[in-house]
Amino acid sequence: MRVIGFAGWSGAGKTTLLARLIPVLVARGHSVSTLKHAHHNFDVDKPGKDSHTHRMAGATEVLVASANRWALMHELRGAPEPELPELLAHLAPVDLVLVEGYKRDHHPKIEIHRAEVGKPFLHPEDPHIVAIASDSALPDVALPVIGLDDVETIADAVERHAVPVASVRWRLPDPQAAG
Repeated sequence: MRVIGFAGWSGAGKTTLLARLIPVLVARGHSVSTLKHAHHNFDVDKPGKDSHTHRMAGATEVLVASANRWALMHELRGAPEPELPELLAHLAPVDLVLVEGYKRDHHPKIEIHRAEVGKPFLHPEDPHIVAIASDSALPDVALPVIGLDDVETIADAVERHAVPVASVRWRLPDPQAAG
């Protein structure tokens, strides 16, 4: 299983790009999974459903299954948020895992940049960024720059730069956080 990330500020178009990129990679014969980080509270369940009732009653995990799909919800119940490697270990094996977010982790990433967002680039501070997909020309950048709408070339970059999950040296714990 190989991994590559897509990092950028909110509003840069990461999700839109992935929605266009995934079919291209699948058409090239790759099995693809995604892993997205959410900075906000989210829920895939809703009140009134049995699974929601089970979670609200205190279940740590609730697995819902049907003939079409299954979903596992895991309540952290105060435990720390899992790190990216732990989450990747929960995925079934595929050719490529596309990670949206986790911009501070040490896996290869393609930076998504949209000029109108008005945010600074991530790549000068992140040596793990291998290319930039942008909606504008970036003449003074040493990294490869790909047009944000050039999904085929972005797919080429994914195939070239994705690395085996086991080869990534994930971010190290913050020594100041240890106390």
